[in-house]
Order: sequence, then C-alpha cells, then structure tokens
Amino acid sequence: MSDAARRKQAAAEAALGFLTDDTIIGVGTGSTVNFFIDALAGRRDRVRGAVSSSEASTARLRAAGIEVLDLNQTGDLELYVDGADEADRHGRLIKGGGGALTREKIVAAASRRFVCIVDDTKVVDVLGRFPLPVEVIPMARSYVARQLLKLGGQPVLREAFITDNGNPILDVHGLRILDPPALEAAINGIAGVVTVGLFAQRAADIVLVGEADGVRRLK
Repeated sequence: MSDAARRKQAAAEAALGFLTDDTIIGVGTGSTVNFFIDALAGRRDRVRGAVSSSEASTARLRAAGIEVLDLNQTGDLELYVDGADEADRHGRLIKGGGGALTREKIVAAASRRFVCIVDDTKVVDVLGRFPLPVEVIPMARSYVARQLLKLGGQPVLREAFITDNGNPILDVHGLRILDPPALEAAINGIAGVVTVGLFAQRAADIVLVGEADGVRRLK
C-alpha cells in the first residue's frame, strides 16, 4: 500500500469513532470512502443500514453486507461520512471529482453531523486549486458555461461522463474562492444548475486529516 493510501485509510478508520449504535448513516463516494466502507464491514452489526450517495458506493456497501436504504424512508441521519477533493481549515469543501456531488449534498443536508475524511494533500488555505464541479441540466450546458465565465472561471465539459442523475458536469478552472458561501449561492442561482460542488453553506462539522504520523482533526 502506498503512503498516500495509508493516510487515507487512517482518516477513514478514525471516522469509525463517530458511529453510534443502531443508527442509519450516510456514506459518500470516492477512494477514501472506500476505505471507510471496508472498515465499516467489520462493524456492520453496529448500524441498521446506510444511505448511499452513488451507485458505486451502493454496490460496495452491499458487497460488505450493509443494507442500503432510501433517504425518503429513513428521515434525517445522525452521521454522514464522505471525502473531499479540497478542504480548508473551516471545513468548507470542494467535492464532485467523482461526479456524485448532487447526491452527496442531499445526504449532507439531511445529516446532523458531517465528518469529512481526507489525506493531507487535500487541505488548502484557499479553495479553488481543484477544478470546481458544476452539475447542469443538459439543455442549459452552454448557457451555464457563459455565466460561469462571467464569474471569473474557465468551465470545461467533463468528457464522456454523465452523473448517476443523467446530467453532464462542467469543471470550472482558475478560481480562487475567497468567499465560498457567496460563490456557492451565486452558482446555485444560475438557471440550469443542478448543484455546485462547493460545500460551504453546509460545511463539514469535522475534518479528519490523515498524515504521515497520524490523524489530525480540523474544526
């Protein structure tokens, strides 16, 4: 296992400490979350099931023997565990590199506590180094791209990719996001945007950062 994978695994296993017995948890998407699902498999008797943010995580959870439930039936969740493409020290995130940003945002909104798990390469002072994903309705793709240009970004269509919701993604390059909540609101206000991968209005409550010598906790 590479050093980067070990750091991800350490953060993922640390998130197990936030489990409470006999609850339904939200589970995100991505390589760090895969480590969490693998670790959760050994403690699956502690949870009643999981709400998944993607088809990929659903398949992995079921393979681990964890029941996957519909958010419409569960009500609010006690805990949501997910990774991020970038995180700042306030728990504000860029997510969506794997394309599951809309479902991730829904599950995060429905959860009382959001624990984000990352390795130390994902922690930044200012968000924007990682291209910001924006999921859009297909007919609005060009219109949304023009509006994103006005906001100072350079939108690029993610080639050969469609989300689990059937939509394309624009990855916005060249941003330096000094006011994440304001930019999140502005982009979400563009007609045709499904959602933007800025998690600032609903930031992570805790960020667990896997480092070479252990796990550091932000917020």
